[in-house]
Amino acid sequence: MNKVQAYSLFTDFDIDLFKAGKHFRLYEKLGAHLVEVDGVKGVYFAVWAPSARSVSVVGDFNYWIQGDHPLQVRWDSSGIWEGFIPGIEKGTTYKYKIQSNNNGIITEKADPFALYCEHPPHTASVVWDLDYQWKDKKWMETRKQHNDLDKPYSVYEVHLGSWKRNAEGKFLSYLELAEDLVNYVKETGFTHVEFMPIMEYPYDPSWGYQLVGYFAPTSRFGTPQDFMVLVDKLHEAGIGVILDWVPSHFPEDAHGLGFFDGSNLFEHPDRRKGYHPDWKSLVFNYGRNEVRAFLISNAIFWLHNYHVDGLRVDAVASMLYLDYSRNEGEWEPNIFGGRENLDTISFLKEFNEAVYSSFEGVQTIAEESTSFPMVSRPTFVGGLGFGMKWMMGWMHDTLQYFQKETVYRKYHQNDLTFGMTYVFSENFMLPLSHDEVVYGKKSIAGRMPGDEWQKFANLRLLYGYMFMHPGAKLLFMGGEFGQSAEWNFEGSLDWHLLQYDYHEGVKKAITDLNTLYKSQPALYEKQFSPEGFEWINYSDHQNAVMTFIRKGIKTKDDIIVVCNFTQVVRQNYRIGVPKKGKLTALFNSDAAIYAGSGLSNPNKLTVEAFPYDGRDYSIEFLLPPLSVTVYKYA
Repeated sequence: MNKVQAYSLFTDFDIDLFKAGKHFRLYEKLGAHLVEVDGVKGVYFAVWAPSARSVSVVGDFNYWIQGDHPLQVRWDSSGIWEGFIPGIEKGTTYKYKIQSNNNGIITEKADPFALYCEHPPHTASVVWDLDYQWKDKKWMETRKQHNDLDKPYSVYEVHLGSWKRNAEGKFLSYLELAEDLVNYVKETGFTHVEFMPIMEYPYDPSWGYQLVGYFAPTSRFGTPQDFMVLVDKLHEAGIGVILDWVPSHFPEDAHGLGFFDGSNLFEHPDRRKGYHPDWKSLVFNYGRNEVRAFLISNAIFWLHNYHVDGLRVDAVASMLYLDYSRNEGEWEPNIFGGRENLDTISFLKEFNEAVYSSFEGVQTIAEESTSFPMVSRPTFVGGLGFGMKWMMGWMHDTLQYFQKETVYRKYHQNDLTFGMTYVFSENFMLPLSHDEVVYGKKSIAGRMPGDEWQKFANLRLLYGYMFMHPGAKLLFMGGEFGQSAEWNFEGSLDWHLLQYDYHEGVKKAITDLNTLYKSQPALYEKQFSPEGFEWINYSDHQNAVMTFIRKGIKTKDDIIVVCNFTQVVRQNYRIGVPKKGKLTALFNSDAAIYAGSGLSNPNKLTVEAFPYDGRDYSIEFLLPPLSVTVYKYA
């Protein structure tokens, strides 16, 4: 095997940008790149290891011998080691053997910029390329029409390893998912899928949230090109793709980013800022320029190379606060004496600015569980710059309400109405996510009170209320057919349940709710604006009934929503409405097709000139038990 030759993909300008933390396409320079030098094919390797005394490439091509293929450090104090090794081909496994200046410590590390990794538990990086002929030109050219904030967002959250298994209980591949999953999502009508982290991770019970290969789709399900096929097929079906992205922490695995070159290279050197006690993982040093460039380059990489339409940023709250999960004395205030992590705030703003300035029609979504202000407001007005934020308060309050026996709900209607006081303070996404169906919380269906009929009526009512509520929507897999058991990442969803009417009915209801959401502009055009919502009556606690209007740009698109949160059938229930005319029914969660009781109003109802609820006109309804009914002027 030929020895290492001098070669570089870096220009002086690249190095200046890297040192300043402004190089957001580092994946084009660092890592392993198949190139041809003077007519000879091989691989150019480049790795950032400023505390190294020496760096060697070791792999199956040199029997993992340290020092046989040493890289050379650049002269410009960038800390980058590089070199060209002739003869290495795609598929070669490799690592970096790094001897540190710190007491001669030797580490053996996977490539932080590897495009592909060995299947865990193996830990080596694999020389690869990203050659692929994309077929989603139409989607990419019209993506803004699907992905803007005034478009419907109904997101199906998926853990690829446990959505469905084959007959032998093994994972479906990316290519198999490109058929089965795509067809299912299209059938049920979701507008987007959100994949729990698909970047390479060593430990299955982490669900993917402890990343090692930030630039590599996990090899559990196939090659990078196979994952591209999955994205391509989703786009062909008109479905957007959101990836969970984890810039908040990373594991201490020996081959990972931690203590990379014998120093705290990627993690903050102060354990009060550099270690996360909840997850026993390391925290990035957001104040270090090169680390910021690494993370922002990673975000850009997935959006650019994999045509991803959005990034949901995990655990933002843990990033924002210096005292997150820490007791007094375990954290240090910022320079102003506060608990906010100023480096993180600066980083998140820069990340969002870089994403939105580089791509049209993409979104970033923050999983942020506190009242930190202006998370989804532009940076130029002082916000963090995210497109949307998960509405964790809505999730908590709503599930707390629905878990109550219906006889007690009249005392707790404030659990539902309170969220409306701040629902437009951010661009909120309503999440019923994987976190709500694990660790003894029960499945969503399992939380519903009452006998079996009432449980499923409550579940359909919950989903109907969610889809009529302002904001984008997210539902974790299995919720759409009323999965009975908690989620188990080690197995498949309980697809056999769809043979039963109640479960099939929930699936039909979700499908119709998705269709309704996408077809009614009043449900999405102003979903983040107070102009898109108007109460009719939220004070009928005694009957546990709420009524409101969802409003679009055109008044003819407005719809009226009536929620009956008990199993008591309400005869001749009157509500005030905006104008005279006739109302037609759009949706009834109690319909027989959903395994409901089948109680309903006539298809057309006439408004009366009878003042009620502070309005000149009103109408009487039959309210089916535990139901959401939706109407529109004919």
